[in-house]
Amino acid sequence: MTAEGIVGEFLSLKEETDADVLAMQCGDFYEFFADDAELVADELDLKVSQKSSHGSSYPMAGVPVDDLTPYVSALVERGYRVAVADQYETDDGHAREITRVVSPGTLLETTDAEAQYMASVVQDTDADSYGLAFADVTTGQFHVTELDGPDARDRLLSDIYRFAPVEILPGPEVRADDDLLNRLRERTDAMLTMHTAEAFAPGRARHRVREQFGRETLDSVGIEGKDAAVRAAGAVLAYVEETGAGVLASMTRLQAHGSANHVELDATTQRNLELTETMQGDRSGSLVDTIDHTVTRAGSRLLTEWVQRPRQSRGELERRQSAVAALAEAAMAREELRDLLDGAYDLERLASKAASGSADARDLRAAAETLALLPEVAQLVAETDRLADSALTEVLDRTDHDAVTELADELDAALVEEPPGTVTQGGIIAEGYDADLDEIIEEHEAALEWLETLPEREKRKTGITHLSVDRNKTDGYYIQVGKSETDAVPEEYEQIKTLKNSERYTTPELDERERDVLRLEERRHELERDLFEELRERVAARAELLQAVGRALAETDTLAALASHAVRNDWTRPELTDDRDLDIEAGRHPVVEQTTDFVPNDLRMGGAASPPAQERASGHAHDDRQFLIVTGPNMSGKSTYMRQAALITLLAQVGSFVPARRARVGLVDGIYTRVGALDELAQGRSTFMVEMQELSNILHSATEDSLVILDEVGRGTATYDGISIAWAATEYLHNTVRAKTLFATHYHELTTLADHLARVANVHVAVDGDPDGENVTFLRTVREGATDRSYGIHVADMAGVPEPVVDRSRDVLQRLREEKAIEAKGGDSEPVQAVFDLSSGQFRGGGNETAADGGGDAIRERFGDDADAVLEALAEIDVNETPPVELMANVQELQERLE
Repeated sequence: MTAEGIVGEFLSLKEETDADVLAMQCGDFYEFFADDAELVADELDLKVSQKSSHGSSYPMAGVPVDDLTPYVSALVERGYRVAVADQYETDDGHAREITRVVSPGTLLETTDAEAQYMASVVQDTDADSYGLAFADVTTGQFHVTELDGPDARDRLLSDIYRFAPVEILPGPEVRADDDLLNRLRERTDAMLTMHTAEAFAPGRARHRVREQFGRETLDSVGIEGKDAAVRAAGAVLAYVEETGAGVLASMTRLQAHGSANHVELDATTQRNLELTETMQGDRSGSLVDTIDHTVTRAGSRLLTEWVQRPRQSRGELERRQSAVAALAEAAMAREELRDLLDGAYDLERLASKAASGSADARDLRAAAETLALLPEVAQLVAETDRLADSALTEVLDRTDHDAVTELADELDAALVEEPPGTVTQGGIIAEGYDADLDEIIEEHEAALEWLETLPEREKRKTGITHLSVDRNKTDGYYIQVGKSETDAVPEEYEQIKTLKNSERYTTPELDERERDVLRLEERRHELERDLFEELRERVAARAELLQAVGRALAETDTLAALASHAVRNDWTRPELTDDRDLDIEAGRHPVVEQTTDFVPNDLRMGGAASPPAQERASGHAHDDRQFLIVTGPNMSGKSTYMRQAALITLLAQVGSFVPARRARVGLVDGIYTRVGALDELAQGRSTFMVEMQELSNILHSATEDSLVILDEVGRGTATYDGISIAWAATEYLHNTVRAKTLFATHYHELTTLADHLARVANVHVAVDGDPDGENVTFLRTVREGATDRSYGIHVADMAGVPEPVVDRSRDVLQRLREEKAIEAKGGDSEPVQAVFDLSSGQFRGGGNETAADGGGDAIRERFGDDADAVLEALAEIDVNETPPVELMANVQELQERLE
């Protein structure tokens, strides 16, 4: 085809796709033309040349056929959708067509151990519900759920945050919801792909789901009749099929997920607890990074899934615990097991690669070696008494060991020990696997041997010393003779090329042998390719078996990693209960303890299960101690104390051991946190608005079986407003929600609630130092009762605030405590006396005479005749008996009368 035709065909194919870039096969290369060439040159540092077409010159860049994959992966990882047009033979020569479109959600060739989910989001406006589907094309994982109720949108966003999809397919209704689209963009870095609306049609989606997973699956997983969920799942299947990923055969299992099975963790909680990444977005320093001692990619991926989706099933958790306990005790067997698994191939991802036809011989050879590990691992477990009696045996017995051995043996028999990287080079299939291939190989090797011995025979026959036989693409096989000896060449030598210092020749017999070699090579490579593709298809057909083995080995790796971390860090097995206890002795923060000399602390909520627990509770031994108000100085460790309680609960519901001397954990259905807040001004939400939205979500979502962590509420507004909100939220959580709650606050007024609300108790972080707040030491120890002050000025001093500011702060604080007037110093002007009004948080007045003498005449002169009545009403208020909120309201009313 002419240059004009090639470029024209490229531009025509590009119009057929909505992909950002097109790679078109031209023989042994994939070429990019025009703007696409410029783009890939900039992104991937490719060399650009020019191709002329119809009098115009087009930029062109290309990569070899066998090297396309890493370039496509690099483009997709940069956020581009890449279409691939493959070349095929026709009666008139060859043609090209787009065979696949690679996007973040359909990229199979990833080196990242983490899951790579694609999500579909559907809104059913009639039923006021949302359908969600998540599919990982690299492993075949497929999850679906339907969410309804007033908090459905928040739960949807939490699931999006948890699964962290790389690509999202919004349904037709979602595309019209700008607010939801914006929040999807905020919660994830995923590409939003506007897939055809027909894929979301209810009838078409239901047909696809039933065709893929079976007619009865919708009912068995609990989504029969839930149209939004079915539409989301069907759209994902349609997209995967239409993009040509070719992995549908590996999607063998549809799983429903929801709060009934897993602990609810909203996006705010996942972020605040730094489960998979820190507040700065780094994996290092997160919970997963701290406890991840897995030796396989699949194990690392599974551990992350467990942490992000803790379980509520006590039976499942105790099964995991028993396996971790056994592995912790059987140290030698555990390390031998980890050595066996180290570097095991990711069989779940192999199943998808085999189904798509992208798995090469090296993939299948690695799969054979990994499949062969299963019986070795099972034997090691069976021969170790402590492991044989644990749940680890059950994990390994879930697969058909005979079928695994059969497949491993077939792969081992079919493939050479070290196969080449491509299926076109030959040398893939092992001797003895196929009789026809063995015969061709024997003939081929005999022909090659004749060629290899030809130089020596010709040297002996002709007496020429500088004679060699070689081969290249241009000349084929040839005999090369140095120019100094060309006079001695026989007559049958036919000259084919003259070089500077030598001549090249061929002979009729050499030509015939070359034709034999090429014929045999072609037959060998063709037969090897056919045999390999058949083998790969048989492997793809066993996708479910591969996934089962992959999951078993991944779970074994994950359990061994948790045991290893528990042993290294002196973690203990928590007691799981169905009651509302949270009784922790010498608890620690699992991440912070890695980098500091950590001070352990006790925490006791619920019933006092033992005399030591009652002693630690300091008399609060009733079963309803469910709400702890945590007070203490800034930077003293309140946040760490509360977070460690949440993380210990979470780890217990992962099935892990926990950082404590002893722990009794009542299972929860959700963990909710409100810790700090950042401005989201771009979305029109201030710090205080974000704080209130997070509080609103907790008050709506938490149940009496939840754990709530509140680190300050109401601090973003005026003092009285803040105290009022914090007070009311405490009452609501205590009286209506009834969740286990830890509430850190600087509003010391709240500590009085412990005297009036049955399930509320005070704890504080102890401080050692002078009464005036100087020479303070934070002990990091949590004790019963409320603290006496916040020590904020001491923290300011620690932070390096200039000494004059710190000294002046101490002076102002002292005068406020003594209810004395404060001299407001200002520049060159004369000092002005002002009294700080604690109720309004403002300096009031400026007249020295009023501030100084406070006499009744001055008050009447300033505020009018009603001042006497206000003073009389003020005198009648019993501060000790009036509830704080009512007291605030009275003061506000009196102020209004004065104004």
